[in-house]
Amino acid sequence: MRRSDLVADTAISLLAERGMRGLTHRAVDEAAGLPPGSTSNLARTRAALLELTLARLTELESAVFAPEALDPTVGVDGAARVFARALHAQLLDRRRTLARYELALEATRRPELRAVYDLAGRRFREVAATLLAAMGSADPARHAGELVAFAEGLMFYAVAGAGGPSAEDDLRRAVADLLTGMLR
Repeated sequence: MRRSDLVADTAISLLAERGMRGLTHRAVDEAAGLPPGSTSNLARTRAALLELTLARLTELESAVFAPEALDPTVGVDGAARVFARALHAQLLDRRRTLARYELALEATRRPELRAVYDLAGRRFREVAATLLAAMGSADPARHAGELVAFAEGLMFYAVAGAGGPSAEDDLRRAVADLLTGMLR
């Protein structure tokens, strides 16, 4: 494993466990079992550490939401199954979702992080828009935003709301209902 991945993965875990205040260079060094100063050598500032963490989180989430798995010829049920599988996987690794919400809130106060966060989100919306356009959406950009917002709401409800992780089949039905309405 690359040292940058170890640092970022450890930062993700610390964000989920301790929140934004618990993420320090020293805490990452200790939790990762690295010599003191290792994280600082890799990410000099707090902003650099946050950006490294967000980049790794985006990489991990991109692997779950793999665009190549989205085939427009599979129709609503097939697309719903792919999205539900990805959402379910995201919900099973609660720490990643919690860390992303910590970073999202921090990005509201740090313009440099906001730019990185928005770029990552745009990539997911572009993949969804391409799929929805191929499936016949009359307004793929708007529908992609709504699909992403829907997924975000489901994830937030599962990790921070009154819900818990939904069964994959329940997620599939919910996404299918949304897609059916969008593609009428």
